[in-house]
Amino acid sequence: MALSIASTALSSLPTSDDIPRRIFSGNFGTRFTGISRLNAGKGVSNVCEPLPPDRPLWFPGSSPPEWLDGSLPGDFGFDPFGLGSDPELLKWFAQAELIHGRWAMLAVAGILIPEWLESLGFIDNFSWFDAGSREYFADHTTLFIVQMILMGWVEGRRWADIVKPGSVSIEPKFPNRKNPKPDVGYPGGLWFDPMMWGRGSPEPVMVLSTKEIKNGRLAMLAFVGFVFQAIYTGEGPLENLMAHIADPGHCNIFSAFTSH
Repeated sequence: MALSIASTALSSLPTSDDIPRRIFSGNFGTRFTGISRLNAGKGVSNVCEPLPPDRPLWFPGSSPPEWLDGSLPGDFGFDPFGLGSDPELLKWFAQAELIHGRWAMLAVAGILIPEWLESLGFIDNFSWFDAGSREYFADHTTLFIVQMILMGWVEGRRWADIVKPGSVSIEPKFPNRKNPKPDVGYPGGLWFDPMMWGRGSPEPVMVLSTKEIKNGRLAMLAFVGFVFQAIYTGEGPLENLMAHIADPGHCNIFSAFTSH
């Protein structure tokens, strides 16, 4: 339901051909040792204030890897496989997680809100998991082509901003008014930050960015749960929730393994 293309956080980004080459190159082992590990998170965000060394970690008392220095929103020191030890790949992964999280939040809202409206009688016969088989104002081929054109245009502009931050900015320029500093993944400005929440000091910007990525992670997990619920029960998440509340002893995750 939610399509996204992973991107990076700065202009110094590996190309789509370069990323697999970095991962599978012969000197792959050296990516996890030495100086390439250090300061991998530096410069990922231009506006966020890095967290202090005593920041909360995913496992109390553990030591975070050197490349997770607290400069990324939502950095709790979790990287057991060392996937972010390469600085360029860390920037790529950070932006990939951010955009996937945003799509997942939209997807979850697009599932829960219509199902809730259906329960109130505002819409009829809503089912998110078979929405692709429904008939709409245009045939499926036309809708697919239009979606590909629109998404291609949007993602192309986003990629251009990755290559050269600020190059596709649509922020209006006014005399005696300073435009926000370009930060890939966080365009801000009049169109994307009309309440000016991200124009203050870097510390609250980091707080807001951390809240966003935490909600995005939760939404990604929620969407996976919705998929498995739909496969197993053929019902929406709110219907499953009501069934669980009515009979928690029998309608729960364990019933998926015991009743079939």
